Amino acid sequence: MGEPITEITIVGGGTAGWLTASLLQSILTRPGRADKDVRITLVESPNVPTVGVGEATVPGMPRTLKNIGIPEAEFFKTCNTSFKLGVLFRNWNVDNDGAPVDYVNPFNPVPRVEGIDAGYFMLRHGAGALDFVQTYSAAVDLARAHKGPRVLGAKENDPRVGFAYHLDAGKFAHMLRDTCIARGVTHILEDVVDVEQDDRGYIAALNLKESGRHPVQLVIDCTGFRGVIINQILKEPFVSYSRYLANDRALAVQIPHREPSKLPSVTQSTALGAGWVWRVPLFHRIGTGYVFSSAHRTDEQAMDEFMAHLGEEAEGAEPRVIPMRVGRTERAWVKNCIAVGLSGGFIEPLESTAIHMIDTAVRWLTTYFPDQDFADPLRDRYNKLSAALYDEVRDFICLHYALGNRSDDPYWIDARNLEVPDSLAENLELWKHTLPGPYDLEFASLFSPGVYQTVLLGKRVYETGYGSAEVTRNLPLRQEVWGRHLQAARTAIRKSVSEMADHRTLLTQLRGEDRAAPVFPMAQPTVAMPGAAPLKAPQIAPLEKEDASLL
Repeated sequence: MGEPITEITIVGGGTAGWLTASLLQSILTRPGRADKDVRITLVESPNVPTVGVGEATVPGMPRTLKNIGIPEAEFFKTCNTSFKLGVLFRNWNVDNDGAPVDYVNPFNPVPRVEGIDAGYFMLRHGAGALDFVQTYSAAVDLARAHKGPRVLGAKENDPRVGFAYHLDAGKFAHMLRDTCIARGVTHILEDVVDVEQDDRGYIAALNLKESGRHPVQLVIDCTGFRGVIINQILKEPFVSYSRYLANDRALAVQIPHREPSKLPSVTQSTALGAGWVWRVPLFHRIGTGYVFSSAHRTDEQAMDEFMAHLGEEAEGAEPRVIPMRVGRTERAWVKNCIAVGLSGGFIEPLESTAIHMIDTAVRWLTTYFPDQDFADPLRDRYNKLSAALYDEVRDFICLHYALGNRSDDPYWIDARNLEVPDSLAENLELWKHTLPGPYDLEFASLFSPGVYQTVLLGKRVYETGYGSAEVTRNLPLRQEVWGRHLQAARTAIRKSVSEMADHRTLLTQLRGEDRAAPVFPMAQPTVAMPGAAPLKAPQIAPLEKEDASLL
């Protein structure tokens, strides 16, 4: 057994650096841990900007906040946080008539009806005008009504509605920084000019521009796409995903709400000619951007397309261009260095996984925390898990393109004809005969089989490509059983929608502010969502008469 690690040095700030510091500080200092006296130092350059566009999250975020001990009210107010009930996908596929298909991927699990996944009943019997998600989740109806996932005044999360958050990435990083410093994390604001290695190749010290030599025991590389230590110093190869995914650039900009009183509660992903546009509604503004392929659009062409998509909202907007390094570092943990955040890997932000990947990486590190001998089995298991997680997210993102059926632009034809990872290709063949199930995914840390089902049914692949009769052929799918489920589910959903609070009113209360106070000094025309009809309040009516449109 080697000497215990007493010093951890994080290189790089931003969300990756400060979230890593926050989690390490909170987990390693818990009573009973042998490493509770470890000291944490974060070194960041005053001259290197952060990317800062990871403003949507997945449902594990409430647990992350609890782990680092940040009160919810502080989080909502400081980070201009809003609720996220799911992702609205627009125009990614077309139906048999060539009309765009829209669907929501919510955070509620797909239920089982008499022991059988509800998706099978949906394929056999349908649900009238209802979308599949509307047969089990309130997310679509709540989003149409601009509602959040809680009853006004509730102190606890409501188990009926799954949710995540939208947040201001810059303010979140600053909140984490201030919290860390107050709890004893040392912050050094200097450039690293050189790195020393010992005779084993381990990182021995950082040479800082002003302070000189800074010895290290365990170093965490949070230097972003540059991978300063893991890639440049330790020469660990980068595994590109470019043969699977075409997009390699993004435009990003912040725009104001045009109708602040109607605050959406979903992230929006709208497909354009050579990629897709994200739209993240925060309490105080909207974050939006265009993820695209440089093989199909120049920066100027993408800018024109993006600004045309924004329409009047583009007035005064100056999007910045972000080159994307899509893939993962082959081994995230090399010698005494661990890459976390963009230095460890990046996949286009279609499913908002960036913060989850940081959180998971740090939790795995604290599970396999080494001493100064850095035992190979600890490193090997960490690297196996890290690679599997990135490949899992890669496969799920590839799914959206591989099952696309648009042919109006060469990009969409090329995107679905790219190489499909073997792990996904095998399942795509399998899912022509059965819906995704619990034995299909070798590693499912984040995306369950039900999430895959929601995408397949949302894209209507069993109507436009695959055949549903093959999938449901041997199952006892009685129509009266499905009818009872639909009636019960829709009754529960109507009740949820009637009880849940208006989204902005809910956030205003959580922030501890006066609802009557004006939110924005703006008087502009109403625009709900680009290219979409305004969200409508759900019809409280018998099932067959419900307004089932997503928007």
